[in-house]
Amino acid sequence: MRAIHDGHCAVACTASIIGTKWTPLLVHDMSEGPRRFSELERACPGISPRTLSERLDTLEDLSILERQSYPESPPRVEYTLTETGEALLPIIAAMSDFGHDWLGCDHAHPDPSPLKQAVSTLSDG
Repeated sequence: MRAIHDGHCAVACTASIIGTKWTPLLVHDMSEGPRRFSELERACPGISPRTLSERLDTLEDLSILERQSYPESPPRVEYTLTETGEALLPIIAAMSDFGHDWLGCDHAHPDPSPLKQAVSTLSDG
């Protein structure tokens, strides 16, 4: 067992990316194709425009997504996942599977599991 989870630990490095609030949701949303800023904003109720902009800038700096500007009037900008971003999709899918299997996250069955209730309590604090 690794005694120190530092900058050389693969789990710690990956967690530093996907452990940031909103990041897994943004990557998940972009898995379906290019998205505009306003589409990402609508897909993540509660995210402020400033936070969304900061997350997108960080993900671009990490080469997880690409920003494409189109010379139109009004200007149009789209964000798409890079190969690196697409490599995160199995992790996001595993998170989705866990949510369905263990947290009762299912639009068809909205009654939360005891574990989901406990997670909700943690995230509210």
